[in-house]
Amino acid sequence: MNEFKFMRAATLADAAAAFEKADDARYLAGGQTLLPVMKQGLAVPSDVISLARIGELAGIAVSKERIDIGAMTRHADVAAHKEIRALLPALSVLAGGIGDPHVRNRGTIGGSLANNDPAADYPAAVLGLGATIVTDERTIAAEHYFQGLFATALEPGELITRVEFPVPRRAGYVKFPHPASRYALVGVMVSDGPHGIRVAVTGAGAGVFRVPAMEQALAKSFTPEAIADIPIADADLTSDRHGSAAYRAHLVGVLARRAVTLAASPAMHGHRS
Repeated sequence: MNEFKFMRAATLADAAAAFEKADDARYLAGGQTLLPVMKQGLAVPSDVISLARIGELAGIAVSKERIDIGAMTRHADVAAHKEIRALLPALSVLAGGIGDPHVRNRGTIGGSLANNDPAADYPAAVLGLGATIVTDERTIAAEHYFQGLFATALEPGELITRVEFPVPRRAGYVKFPHPASRYALVGVMVSDGPHGIRVAVTGAGAGVFRVPAMEQALAKSFTPEAIADIPIADADLTSDRHGSAAYRAHLVGVLARRAVTLAASPAMHGHRS
């Protein structure tokens, strides 16, 4: 690992100022992505700016219509949050299935979304639930945020501050995890909420994507049978030693049906008090 300057920012303004002054700065959230790539020499920043002490970036606020999650909120906190479990259990399930206990207790939602790994879980939640990314500069709808392999709409130095999830009537998330990393070979989020029926897939291609044909079929009949015969083209899907594009296409169909079944079960309906 090369030498670099390290700073613990106390405020968003401090972090932005330090980023602007540096030659090639990187923000450090939970460190589950940045530190490994620095060790491998794939990232060689001149400055690393820790966001851990910026209190306003962490925390969860819940209302009957929306769940706001601060960018520095850790996966384990989302998974364990009682109100999220009650209102949006699919999000709790998703967060609880990320990595291992170490990753869940260090990794953050903002760090995951800023990195936008094609096999990460949170992109499926954001796109599949119609969430909004809030930064220190603007708000970005899920449809405009994800822009392909490790690419997002974030500008250099722009920081995610929170993610706003609308509470759906029902939702389900199912993934086929890699046995070691627990990344999604394929993961599918299905929801029925304020933005209509949404089906979002992660792990299968270069980035998260929706399946309009399934959404249209589920809008007519929210049952696994409604999407049983919808083919998934594999031309743009990933093929590697863990699974061919054809296999991933098959998994999309299987997991989407399971996610619908899960979403339709009473246990996965939000309970508004």
